[in-house]
Amino acid sequence: MDREFFLGFIKVHILYHAAKGPVFGAEIVEELSRHGYNLGPGTLYPTLHRLENAGYLTRSSQAVGGKVRKYYAITEEGLKALGEAKKRIAQLVEEVLEEVDH
Repeated sequence: MDREFFLGFIKVHILYHAAKGPVFGAEIVEELSRHGYNLGPGTLYPTLHRLENAGYLTRSSQAVGGKVRKYYAITEEGLKALGEAKKRIAQLVEEVLEEVDH
């Protein structure tokens, strides 16, 4: 399937996990791989930056093991977007999985 198609799913996953607490790149890559998404840094970090630029995430840096790790946390705007995405996902799932009577 098309990469752009899955980027929407990936963004929702990122917002969902960021809503639970700050996340960092390697953690997100690992989590998404459990769901069958094979992401490299060339896809992940531009996606995180787009979410940040849209006001859905904030970024902070923290030294961990001698390296600087960037953490992403959800914003109020991100929580609103996630809430709206959840509603639309529920509607879509209900419609797509609805049994069709012939």
